[in-house]
Amino acid sequence: MATQNKPVLHGYFRSSCSWRVRIAFALKGIEYDQKPVNLIKDGGLQLTDQFKALNPMQQVPAVTIDGMTLSQSLAIIQYIDETRPQPRLLPADPKQRVQVRMICDLIASGIQPLQNLYVIQKIGEEKVQWAQHFINRGFEALEPMLKQSAGTYCVGNEISMADLCLVPQVYNAERFKVDVNQFPTIKRLYQTLMEHEAFKVTHPSRQPDTPDDMRT
Repeated sequence: MATQNKPVLHGYFRSSCSWRVRIAFALKGIEYDQKPVNLIKDGGLQLTDQFKALNPMQQVPAVTIDGMTLSQSLAIIQYIDETRPQPRLLPADPKQRVQVRMICDLIASGIQPLQNLYVIQKIGEEKVQWAQHFINRGFEALEPMLKQSAGTYCVGNEISMADLCLVPQVYNAERFKVDVNQFPTIKRLYQTLMEHEAFKVTHPSRQPDTPDDMRT
């Protein structure tokens, strides 16, 4: 689908959901603009009325594309994949495609929301232990699933939406001091994917709103 204007990603450098979308754009070779939304400054710019008009849930990312504003990272990625189909992020084979969706849902519904910034801020002093518990719980389910489905990547030998979800979640696990060595398949896939240029250039350490002390 041809577009006159570049998509605009409203996101945050360390948001795992924003990172998923950045990877999708990079893999597709789509140029886009970024409008950073600082989730911490002044109590969180995502909570302003201005941002609420973009995404009533007041979460990042929000993407303006093809005359629409989209929210929810997996819906955004699937729209990008359906309108800019190469390289595809959902396999053609229905059995592989459902494996991709299972992995994505496990991460996007069963792990990430329980340790995102909004939840962690509500937990208080126990936030690290809380995050570790739910990441470990999720990874204990994800590891055997990936052991069955993985080739070079999460499902077979082509990068899919599952890989876009996995990498930011492992990054979060490391931030919360989860021992990823317990999960050898997850660790292998993460190391493989982090050698890919699309995952490197979209890393939180290399974004327009990355603080200077976190840049690499």
